[in-house]
Amino acid sequence: MSWEAVVGLEVHVQLNTRSKLFSAAPNRFGDSPNTNISVACTAQPGTLPVLNKEAVRKAVQFGLAVNAQINLVSRFDRKSFFYPDSPKGFQITQFERPLLSGGVIEGEGKLFQIHHAHLEEDSGTLRHYPAFTGIDFNRAGTPLLEIVSEPCIQSAKEAKAFAFAVRRILIYLDASECNMEEGSFRIDANVSVRKKGEPLHRPKMEIKNLNSFSFMETAIENEIQRQIAIYESHSERSFEELIPPATARWDQEKKELVFIRKKVQADDYRYFPEPDLAPIVLTDEYVDWVRHTLPELPKERYNRYVTDLGLNPQIASTLINHKPVADYFEKALKTSTNPRLLANWICSELTSQIVLSIPPPHISKLMRMLDEKKITGPMAKRLTEEMIRSPKTDPETLTQSNSDYQPLTSESEIEPIIDRVLTEHPQSALDFKAGKEKALIFLTGQVMKLTNGKAEPKLVQDLLQKKILNQKPYDSA
Repeated sequence: MSWEAVVGLEVHVQLNTRSKLFSAAPNRFGDSPNTNISVACTAQPGTLPVLNKEAVRKAVQFGLAVNAQINLVSRFDRKSFFYPDSPKGFQITQFERPLLSGGVIEGEGKLFQIHHAHLEEDSGTLRHYPAFTGIDFNRAGTPLLEIVSEPCIQSAKEAKAFAFAVRRILIYLDASECNMEEGSFRIDANVSVRKKGEPLHRPKMEIKNLNSFSFMETAIENEIQRQIAIYESHSERSFEELIPPATARWDQEKKELVFIRKKVQADDYRYFPEPDLAPIVLTDEYVDWVRHTLPELPKERYNRYVTDLGLNPQIASTLINHKPVADYFEKALKTSTNPRLLANWICSELTSQIVLSIPPPHISKLMRMLDEKKITGPMAKRLTEEMIRSPKTDPETLTQSNSDYQPLTSESEIEPIIDRVLTEHPQSALDFKAGKEKALIFLTGQVMKLTNGKAEPKLVQDLLQKKILNQKPYDSA
């Protein structure tokens, strides 16, 4: 029997505004419990919310980045529920008239449809200790942008691609830190399955607060297989009886879902318009102004790298997927004469934050020296290691003060070393003559070893091939 998954994601993103969504309390992670609070975000009697304009701007930026419809009139609603870390006893969110409608996200070659995105406030956090549980209201009132996909995702891998693409856009917009460990980027996954060609959706399971791409992928795949197994084992029973709609969390250690509660319907939350906030009313002029503030987005940067700079598509993807590295490349590019060489080197040698402390012009200069054959590849690697230890040191200064960084370019100096290598490894020479290319790589490595990496690899290979192909057959008589 052929099955297909139907997955929809709800991505909860904490916006990195200086203050909270409806109060002037600081929006900052990691401070002592209950220090970033105010009378408004702790719901003291008589206090009123005041909307943070910067949160609206960042949300509109995201909408424009994904070609969503910016609703010029939207409003807030009250969502009634009780959690101990929710001081109001309700949440201010957008239910009937969200700020953003529609939109498209591209991930791993597929276009994913967004249903809507809306602003809402975050709750506080519970801190569990051996003897008691404490409530920290620092997070209460933090601005959240909830991005809801259409149920157009058909696998755990596609879910990861969608979520990763959303996160990447938000980072390029500087709308959020998107730190999953700190909880500023959290995902709820709604998972169901159905037979291929079946028009209707079957009951879904909601998996809450997934804060790791790998955990999310594992949880969704596990749930897909669980539901298929249940349907195939009990085909005579109703869908709702077999998979009752519910909310669960993922236990990564046990690799299983843990039931939280039965799935509630919208009516259970008793939504009604928020009486303490006026609707959000935007103008076309405001939306155009925000549009002109958009930075270069990941797809645009990728296209520029591949089309204008001629970078390998895989290298371009590696760069744009790590914005700090891509920004480092952009700075180094200003003084670079060979963008492809620079990009390849950064992706292979400079992906750690420690290495990125090297001034970008120094890496550009190092690559120029390599491109002009003033140093060899092995020398460039050793120089990079020295530059990591002394980030402010110019690579030319390092080469001038060390004879080990003076390359061997004279054939007369290299040929005796090649003769020695061929004498010590006659079988490798015969293997290369027989068409085994790896033998030439091995012999080149031996020469480079004896020259301490100072010989130019291309010159070594040319001389090796010339000597081997002109070598007379070995005469044992």
